[in-house]
Amino acid sequence: MGELRGSIRQRVYDELRERIVTLQYPPRSPISEKDLAAELGVSRTPVRESLLKLREEGLVQVFPQMGTFVSHVDIDRVRLAQFVREAVECTALAGFVRSESSRAHLEALHDNLDAQRAVAAAGADLAEFFTLDQAFHLELLKLSGRESAWPIVASERAHLDRARRFGLVIHPVPALIDQHQRVVDGIEADDLDAAVTVLREHLREILIDLAKVQQQSPEIFDSMPLRPVRRLVTTLEPG
Repeated sequence: MGELRGSIRQRVYDELRERIVTLQYPPRSPISEKDLAAELGVSRTPVRESLLKLREEGLVQVFPQMGTFVSHVDIDRVRLAQFVREAVECTALAGFVRSESSRAHLEALHDNLDAQRAVAAAGADLAEFFTLDQAFHLELLKLSGRESAWPIVASERAHLDRARRFGLVIHPVPALIDQHQRVVDGIEADDLDAAVTVLREHLREILIDLAKVQQQSPEIFDSMPLRPVRRLVTTLEPG
């Protein structure tokens, strides 16, 4: 019975977290415990427990007499997550040593790049490109034999991933693909210094993009859920 309850709670938590990170629930959107329980076909208990966990992670906020809302984008947490991600990925790549498995990982990176270009040519579905981008960076860690480091930034990455999705609205996708290609080119040329330099530059793009988004839609970063979110948010809905 306990295991079943735990699995239901985990399912509800995973679903809510996914909706927040993918911006199906934009920053400062109201969340109804009652409505969610009805929609997901569960009691209110696992919803309440999931919301408490998401609150601990800084992804939802509770305002007395107002209710529960999706948190604003916390710039400090985004910067922290970006710092950790840069440290992990760049350090891993700098320590890359060719092995028998290197060729297979490089082929996977090339296949991923081909898929990225196909998405861009078809009109750049941002949700699909984001998934490919995640896979590309995970493959880089696999290439270096450091894929076990991927979960290290998982708890904070939710904040970074929300910011990155906003950044994709204003950042040309072809430019990101070009940076990915240059990283692979550096690896294949055995010029790890060049590859790491490009990767570091690439990972820091979000900080530049975030400043631009903040100018366009400051309410996304506002901790008080009082004003409607602008259209920039809805352009990121998957589908």
